[in-house]
Amino acid sequence: MTEQPPEQPHRSPSMTDGTAHLPTRVTDRPGAQLGLVPRNGTRGPLHRTRRPDHPGAERRGALAPSLVAVAHGSRDPEAPRTVLALLDRVRDLRPGLDVRLGHIELNRPLLPDTLDGLRGADAVLVPLLLGRGHHVKHDLPAGAAAAPGVRTRIAAPLGPHPLLVEALYGRLVEAGWNPADGGGRHAAVVLAAAGSRDPDSARDTRRTARALAMRLGVPVVPAYASAATPTVPVALRALAARGRHRTFVASYFTAPGRFASACADAVPHRAAAPLGAHPAMARLVLHRYDQARAASEGAPAQADAAGLLASA
Repeated sequence: MTEQPPEQPHRSPSMTDGTAHLPTRVTDRPGAQLGLVPRNGTRGPLHRTRRPDHPGAERRGALAPSLVAVAHGSRDPEAPRTVLALLDRVRDLRPGLDVRLGHIELNRPLLPDTLDGLRGADAVLVPLLLGRGHHVKHDLPAGAAAAPGVRTRIAAPLGPHPLLVEALYGRLVEAGWNPADGGGRHAAVVLAAAGSRDPDSARDTRRTARALAMRLGVPVVPAYASAATPTVPVALRALAARGRHRTFVASYFTAPGRFASACADAVPHRAAAPLGAHPAMARLVLHRYDQARAASEGAPAQADAAGLLASA
C-alpha cells in the first residue's frame, strides 16, 4: 500500500457551500402538505415532534414538508442514540417542524417504513452522510421513488461544508487539541472517514481535510476505514516519517460505529469523538433541508455559510 504524503493547505477556505449546486430530486407523485401522523394514529419515539413554543412556529410546521433524516444504520447501540440526540437539537432549533428518522439498513425504522407513514405528505430527505457516494446517489433516490403517495425532495449530503469543519474542530478540542498553540510544529491530524469507491466521495473528504488544515494551521491527511487508501495507520506512519509525531485523529463520522471505533483505536488517547449531536451539525441539517426546499420552490436559500457559522 503506497503511503500518501499529507495534503498541505494551499488556499483560503471558501465560505461558499461547495455542494449548493447539487440538484434536489422531486418525485412525480402528488402529495398534500398535511396528514403528517402515521396511519395508526400514533407517533413512536423515532417520529416524535415537539410542541411549538409559539403560534407562528405551529403554522410554519403545519405548512412545511417533513424533515426525514436518513442515517446509515449501525450495529453499535450508541449510533441510533446519537442520531436521536442530534435530531432533538434540530427540533429545538425549529419548533413545530415534523422531524423523522429513517435508516438505510441495520436499524429501525428503515427508510421505507418512515416514508410509508407519510403518505399524502411532502418530505425532504436529508442524508446524515458526509459526502457523495453510493447511498446518496443510488439508495436515496431509489427509496424515494418507491414511496407511494409521498412527494419527496432529496437534500445534499452534509459535507463538505464549513459547519462540519467547526464541528470537527470542536471535537478535537474536546480530545485535547490545544487551540492556543495550534498543536505545535510536530502536530498533525488524520481525518478518518468511512471510505468509498466513488471518486466524488473522496474529493469531498479531501476538501474537508484542506478546510480543516486551514482552521488548525497544521497538515491534515484524509484516511479511510475501507474501500480507499491510505488507512489511518498508514497515514500516521507517513506523518511520523515527516516529523509529525503528535498526531490526532478527527472522526469524520456522524455517529459511533465499527469504522469509527477502528479508526479511533489507532491513537486512542488522541482520537476525537464522532460529530454526533454537535450544535453545528444540527444547524447544518436544517440548512440542507432549507436548501432543498428553496431549490424546488425557486426561492433563495435562507442563510449563507458565514451567517450559519456566526450562529453556530
